[in-house]
Amino acid sequence: QVQLVESGGGLVQAGGSLRLSCAASGRTFSQDTMAWFRQAPGKGREFVSAITRTSGTTYYADSVKGRFTVSRDNAKNTVYLQMKSLKPEDTAVYYCAARRSGIMTRVGEYDTWGQGTQVTVSS
Repeated sequence: QVQLVESGGGLVQAGGSLRLSCAASGRTFSQDTMAWFRQAPGKGREFVSAITRTSGTTYYADSVKGRFTVSRDNAKNTVYLQMKSLKPEDTAVYYCAARRSGIMTRVGEYDTWGQGTQVTVSS
């Protein structure tokens, strides 16, 4: 079982940037597809981005395409989400998640989750 710990969240003004990190421990991180999801108050958890184990493929939700970049460092067992041009509607708790197979966008396809990190974007 892999354990995931997110960090890097905070309060930022609209138009600003943040970089989230997700540190993994446990099973071999390099074999996992990693994803970022987010959950705004009163809403369901939604897919944001994902990256395959060798960083060969990345995928983004339309709402963040061109503004967010996912990357990973398998030597550091860490996945990152660089967020730029942030908008108030990006405010949410951001979660990282892991699965052994390829990229999927549904919550139920991921078997391991972090505890989340809060991102708040003020207007």
